[in-house]
Amino acid sequence: MTPQELRALCLSFNAAVEDFPFNPETSVFKVLGKMFALTNLGARPLTVNLKCDPEDAVRLRAEHEGLIVPGWHMNKRHWNTVSVTGGLPDRLVRELVEDSYDLVVAGLPRAERLRLDRP
Repeated sequence: MTPQELRALCLSFNAAVEDFPFNPETSVFKVLGKMFALTNLGARPLTVNLKCDPEDAVRLRAEHEGLIVPGWHMNKRHWNTVSVTGGLPDRLVRELVEDSYDLVVAGLPRAERLRLDRP
């Protein structure tokens, strides 16, 4: 997956926006003000921090050792750093980004979830 494809994927979700609260190089993708993905699109190798269910996070790290690791500079229980270029199938990366978005949306108030068409 290219940096452009990753950006397009993150922005494809309802109400998703790209923000730069930390520095001009670090893209933070948010839904209604809540972060679901964080990446430096110019970094090599390309990685992205994604929110993850704690049990799934541990399983994914074991299944994809070295490609999915505890979230760098994040709560290691709820965030993974995922290698985007290389060993993981693009399909899996897309699923992980969508799961991250869905987890963040699930934590929003019901009225906001309904506005996003994700009850």
